[in-house]
Amino acid sequence: MGLFDFLTKSSGDGALKKHAARVANKRAQAADRWESIIALRDMGSAEAVEALTQRFTYATDPSITDQEEKELAFQAIVAAGEGAIEPVKGFLRVHDSLSWGLKMLRGLLDEEAVVGFLLELLEPMDVEYERDPQKKIQVLSALADTLDPRISAGVSRFVEDVNETSRLHAAAALLAQEGAEAHRDILLERLASEESMRVRAQILDGFIARGWDLGDRAAELRSRLPQGYALDAKGLPRK
Repeated sequence: MGLFDFLTKSSGDGALKKHAARVANKRAQAADRWESIIALRDMGSAEAVEALTQRFTYATDPSITDQEEKELAFQAIVAAGEGAIEPVKGFLRVHDSLSWGLKMLRGLLDEEAVVGFLLELLEPMDVEYERDPQKKIQVLSALADTLDPRISAGVSRFVEDVNETSRLHAAAALLAQEGAEAHRDILLERLASEESMRVRAQILDGFIARGWDLGDRAAELRSRLPQGYALDAKGLPRK
């Protein structure tokens, strides 16, 4: 590396650090943060993308400025293309709030790849008690809104989760899939043991939508129906 190249790299590293620090600083002047977001966008490197993701770790007042800065940072990250994929995945692995990170990933990858990454995030998560299950809940919720043959295997264990909202989204995700009937017995068992009325209602709504009856468990489950639900003579749930 020549002297000119070394000096250019040193200068570039210094600029990256300066702009990264500004973007990460909630107390910086809004005009300075805006300038730094644009500077990082123009750099377009993976390091610049990683710095831009830090803008999504806090909120500022007024809310309109907060939204405008985040939208600019989002557009800059997506514009970076393939080089932004790993920094965005790294951001999603570390941070609990998925909303902006998932939006970024969907701007960079097709839905099949996004689902694969969500299942990767879900794989090490547990069904036992945890102090803050919000990340798991967000992943399950995102999968409940998506059709993919890999989802059922990934979410089925979470119908037994200690957290009620996790169970709710896991049941919704199972019922949304084309191969949902393979998990019909699991869902019937959940109806028999589930304490939460809204989880039972979620499962029954799925059965109603698919025209499934409760089979030989109809008599047993009749007393477990939430208010507003009934069974007909064939064991089909109705609202």
